[in-house]
Amino acid sequence: MELEEEIKVVVEGCGMSLYDIVQLKENDNNIYRIYITSKDGVSLDKCEEVSRMVAPILDIKEPMRGKYLLEVSSPGIERKLRKLEHLQNSIGENVKGKLFDGGTFKGKLISFDENNNFTFENEDGENFTLQYSAILSASTYYNW
Repeated sequence: MELEEEIKVVVEGCGMSLYDIVQLKENDNNIYRIYITSKDGVSLDKCEEVSRMVAPILDIKEPMRGKYLLEVSSPGIERKLRKLEHLQNSIGENVKGKLFDGGTFKGKLISFDENNNFTFENEDGENFTLQYSAILSASTYYNW
């Protein structure tokens, strides 16, 4: 079983869903960050529980060379949509992003179809549709 699959099983066993796993470097620290979600929200206690359950697996199957910090958190209200499922689960949220052709888009995600065409509503109330394959990057945003 792949490491990500093992982590997913542990996260689901804690009553949460695995959103994403990111490996990065911040201030000379290697970080292995696990993002979890739940319809009921993500509490600090749940993050700690997942961390305690995942740590022994990472001790055996080291995810990064050398020392690293394990972080478990919610992806937040403004989060990157790196996978098709992330977009599909963001119906009703504000989404912005870049297109492979160099353009940009911004609007409320209102639907998607079986061909992975995503329909958005812009600030003027007009709808526009984008094929998933045309989207280079996307993230949710909140109107503060």
